[in-house]
Amino acid sequence: MKKIMLFALSALLFALSALLLTSCAYERIDAGHEGIKVNLYGDGKGVDDVVLVTGAMWYNPIKVAVFEYPTFVQTVDYPAFEINSKDGSRFTVDPSALIKMQDGKAPIVFKKYRKGMDEIINKTLYVYIKDAARIEFNKYNADEIVSNREAVDKAFEARVREYFLAENFILDQLSPGIQYPKSYEDAINQKNKAVQDQMRVENEVAVANAEAEKKIAIAKGNADALKIQADAEAYYNRVVAASLSNNLVQMKALEKWDGKTPIVAGGGTFVDASKFIK
Repeated sequence: MKKIMLFALSALLFALSALLLTSCAYERIDAGHEGIKVNLYGDGKGVDDVVLVTGAMWYNPIKVAVFEYPTFVQTVDYPAFEINSKDGSRFTVDPSALIKMQDGKAPIVFKKYRKGMDEIINKTLYVYIKDAARIEFNKYNADEIVSNREAVDKAFEARVREYFLAENFILDQLSPGIQYPKSYEDAINQKNKAVQDQMRVENEVAVANAEAEKKIAIAKGNADALKIQADAEAYYNRVVAASLSNNLVQMKALEKWDGKTPIVAGGGTFVDASKFIK
């Protein structure tokens, strides 16, 4: 009888221990996260009015579920999608964003979506981004979007930020990644090529003008040099001519003299010309 009672007591203690272990769970809320406690049964089923900050907690996993929502900034690279402008031109939007949930809003977000953070960010918020793009791009035709790219980007980002705040999320930054239709890409490439060709031609003309001016300068310099040389020679000749004196003339005459004393008649008198020779 004692053995039976001892066995029954042991079985009861084992059952109580197993029940205790299965009805108690431990959860640690990591830094940069908010924990929320959800009642799974009863009239109060839903999210408790308590936000679990970083730390540890024990709970009954049969009645309660604990979820963690990150509160740090996340970088999200969304899939590209196409959108129409006002005139029907199709643009491609390839957005990426920096997003975080507002602090203390984990219970509200969970109550509305009942999803994990990854699914909310990558699916739910993606819908808001596409809707914002549709509204903003439908305001402009393709030419206006191309010529006012910065204004369109800012309006798009402002609308996404407004949508996110209504859903308790903060948009730190949005890169729309707008890609033009192929027809516009071709037109832009042709325009760029035309500009480059014009610059090349202008450079070639500038080089040709510089070469022509160089040749003109050289030719002018040569002409000036020739003129200077000619002027110098003329000046030399004038100086030499002016330096010829009577003595030089007499020397030239002596070179032609035959050795006889010349007699020059003047005023009816014969004069010995040799006395004039020095």
